[in-house]
Amino acid sequence: MAARAVGVTNMNSHSSRSHCIFSLPTSTSLICQQDGYLQRGELHFADLAGLERVDRTGAQGQTFEEAKRINLSLSALGNCIAALAQPGRNHIPFRDSKLTFLLKNSLGGNAKTTLL
Repeated sequence: MAARAVGVTNMNSHSSRSHCIFSLPTSTSLICQQDGYLQRGELHFADLAGLERVDRTGAQGQTFEEAKRINLSLSALGNCIAALAQPGRNHIPFRDSKLTFLLKNSLGGNAKTTLL
């Protein structure tokens, strides 16, 4: 977390300039009758940088480029969620950003997702 970058914009004096994802692998041994098996999972905690209206923030230079990348990755996340909500859709664009690729197991399949 010490390497996390923050920057000042017109909208926020401590604006986060990155997403932060903490992944915690979990496993448990379950014994059923005579066969034992290992159950595995992964818990993701994601602190997402906020979507920014570049015209309102007054971002320039590197801060402007960071804002564009943040907005693109959040847009890709929204596209994945929209694709998952459409019944019968075969292709989910998880590879459109690093964020969606890292969170693909949490978004689709047998996963429980909560937003705070």
